[in-house]
Amino acid sequence: MDKDNIATPDLFRNLAELDTINKWLGGYNASLKGVNDILKTKKKLSSVLDIGFGGGDSIKQLALLADKLKITLFFYGIDLNEDCVKYANNNLLSVNNKELICDDYRNISREFLNQIDVIHCSLFLHHLTDLEIVNLFKFCKTTNCIVLVNDLHRHWFAYYTIKFLSAIFSKSYLVKHDAPLSVKRGFKKDELAAYLQKAGYSNYSITWTWAFRYRLIAYK
Repeated sequence: MDKDNIATPDLFRNLAELDTINKWLGGYNASLKGVNDILKTKKKLSSVLDIGFGGGDSIKQLALLADKLKITLFFYGIDLNEDCVKYANNNLLSVNNKELICDDYRNISREFLNQIDVIHCSLFLHHLTDLEIVNLFKFCKTTNCIVLVNDLHRHWFAYYTIKFLSAIFSKSYLVKHDAPLSVKRGFKKDELAAYLQKAGYSNYSITWTWAFRYRLIAYK
């Protein structure tokens, strides 16, 4: 999925299947529980920036949570892939309070970041190198934003389970290839902590969430 030459229909099928997988396996729970945890410490939130939003499904789930909690949140999303932006715009027709941007997060201005309460990344970190992860956290550390990360726990059971399920049920060659590879690129808790510490964070929590996810919350 990190390649630039993926045919649009293949990418769209991949994004649709990822949403199904996340719904069935509770993949959105880490983000939803993370927002609830943040609301316990910061009573008012008004905006979320989702970096690497893919198909936009995390934005959709967070918007549903905001409606349930009766809070008003505006969602910004940024992704480098034009096809992802196209897919997400159609996927998020029911979410009016959003703005999707096709760009590199590193091009975001300080003025823009001043509007943001939470920087959210779901299944984004494992696409990055170690240095890129540290640099992303350093970027976040220069803002007043709370950081919320939802990513994979690297574990043999998760690897073989998703390899089996995707081989049996998936019709996407990208899912069959990328789903187990993503788990292989996932993290151990101490690795996530090390990235944060290298970026200068000391006030953070890393919590395991079913199924084989970590929710990471970091405060400046």
